[in-house]
Amino acid sequence: MFYRILSRWSVLVCMLGASLPALAQGDAIKVVYHLNEGIEQAARASGNLRNHLGADPNAKIQVVTHGRGIDFLLKDAKNSAGAAFSNDVEELSLRGVEFKVCRNTLQSRKIDPAQIIADGKIAPSGVAEVARLQAKEGYVYLRP
Repeated sequence: MFYRILSRWSVLVCMLGASLPALAQGDAIKVVYHLNEGIEQAARASGNLRNHLGADPNAKIQVVTHGRGIDFLLKDAKNSAGAAFSNDVEELSLRGVEFKVCRNTLQSRKIDPAQIIADGKIAPSGVAEVARLQAKEGYVYLRP
């Protein structure tokens, strides 16, 4: 009985292992944080990103935004305590985090790309960028 359970467990582990990309020792884990809800979500994400980098300083992290999720990357955006988000973004960028803003959102909301802070980069489509990072580059998806 124990042998059968162990055998089934081994088969399951092998099946799962075959479907997941193997990480070589020392490879950085790649993560995409998906933001589309606005300032409150961005404030949560800021704390999550700091905690994430504290636990894994080698993580390769991209933050992809669209819809109201881009708001914290606009010049003069502030959190609920009145602090500028640009300071948080700059600090996280210096630690290797990349921030991307959806061009479709900018166009539909009639926002001049010049209103995006210096650390924000434009992606043609936020949702397509999230999908591309997951499907083609092996990023893990997180949504704070």
